[in-house]
Amino acid sequence: MTTMPPSFVAHFRSDDWAPVERRDAWCDVAHRWVDFRPAAEVPLQAELSILASEACTLGVTRSSAYEMRTGSHRAQPDDMVVLTLMQSGGLLPDVYGRKGPGALSLCDPREVGRFRWEQGARQVFLALSRSDVAAALGQAPFTQLLTARGALAPLLSNHMNQLALLLRQSGEADGLVDATEYADLLDATRALALLTLRNLGRHARHSRSGKPADEPDVTPTDTEILYAGRRAAALRFMELHAHRPELSAAEIAHGSGCSRTRLYEAFAAEDGTVMDALREMRLQRARSFIEQTERLNVGALAWRCGFASPSGFAKLFKACFGISPSEWHRRAWAAGA
Repeated sequence: MTTMPPSFVAHFRSDDWAPVERRDAWCDVAHRWVDFRPAAEVPLQAELSILASEACTLGVTRSSAYEMRTGSHRAQPDDMVVLTLMQSGGLLPDVYGRKGPGALSLCDPREVGRFRWEQGARQVFLALSRSDVAAALGQAPFTQLLTARGALAPLLSNHMNQLALLLRQSGEADGLVDATEYADLLDATRALALLTLRNLGRHARHSRSGKPADEPDVTPTDTEILYAGRRAAALRFMELHAHRPELSAAEIAHGSGCSRTRLYEAFAAEDGTVMDALREMRLQRARSFIEQTERLNVGALAWRCGFASPSGFAKLFKACFGISPSEWHRRAWAAGA
């Protein structure tokens, strides 16, 4: 008797099929729950990486422009509901305004809807059992924007981004993560997603049932949702470009799809600044590298993490963590030994 693996990883590219077969093949591979309509004016160019188990499927995909329609006649034997996180590009759904980078949403393929994906848009998605989602929400799932709703949405977005990056890298270098580790990562992602939905459902029920007069309102405003989306987009852009010492707030704003003033407002709403967030990201990255590097070269490490000056990096590191990079390295490797 053959034992099925706890999870599997697969990578697909539309170029794997001849042009005459490409549309139908890609529809079966990547869009089996919806009607898929590539833009007529551009050739179909798409890629998909998936991590799947019996319980759920996580994938990251990038594609040329296309339209998809839900609520179609297509068979849906898996009966899944899909969490999607935009990583780049944009999506124009009929049910709410344009989704840009950082937007997290829940999509029910049973609902009738039309979604237009911009050229080169990239997303990470998590397909979950409808019954699991309904149990977590405490009601039947429906298509909705989740960005900044509930305390755990930013945590889930960050987790999905990191796992998507790891999944894409697995197609370039084998052995980064083994099958058991991938299975555990997928289980953890599913658990975090359901926990996020349970938290969201609890707040929604609480809001409908009414609150004491002195209890603060936990429902986010449209402005808060917008700010959270801009912060998430900016942090994603920083993750990709933090290694560049010349990275500026203006460039981060441009990469996030908003003006510098609007980006400043989004971070100020959390009592922070854009450059403080970038510096914190660089320092955390440097600390991780220090703990993984056997022979420490402070100058090379500083440059690798986006600091133009080794001495300036050392001062910032000590101010943040209490000891110098060299001392942190010595303690980390002594503990490891």
